[in-house]
Amino acid sequence: MWSAQEAVAALETAGFTHVVWIPDSFFGAWDEPLCRSSLPLIRVTREGEAIGVAAGLLLGEARPLVILQSTGFFEAGDALRNVVYDLQLPLKLLIGLRSYRAWKAGQSQDSAARFAEAAVQAWQLPYQILDPETQGIHSLSAALQQLNHSPHAAALLIAE
Repeated sequence: MWSAQEAVAALETAGFTHVVWIPDSFFGAWDEPLCRSSLPLIRVTREGEAIGVAAGLLLGEARPLVILQSTGFFEAGDALRNVVYDLQLPLKLLIGLRSYRAWKAGQSQDSAARFAEAAVQAWQLPYQILDPETQGIHSLSAALQQLNHSPHAAALLIAE
């Protein structure tokens, strides 16, 4: 399992210039280290707003990362469509997959877990899934580097 400090250090090393987010139960542990990091932390009220703020940063040649939970990703669909497909901006997303491990093990009926990966596929976003319980911090660091340097919109999904 990655510590919050390790995860934030990986974000800094990956070269993102800003973090735009709404913390959830998993990512909420990253709040304090993010506040102390070199990354400007932009808090928003809705996930669609996070994507709009990130779009403005991208237009200004920044390299923002939007961090949100899968349920917020569902909510942000129209903003995502506009930014990624109409504006053709290389939006980067870090998405927490709520209840994903329990759902994969047949121990949860949470529909968010069932639809999260399918929603990312439906939006035709390149993605990979990481599990902090089975993959070390080096996997996160490498995936964040790859995500940030992709010329296209992409997502990194984190199993919760």
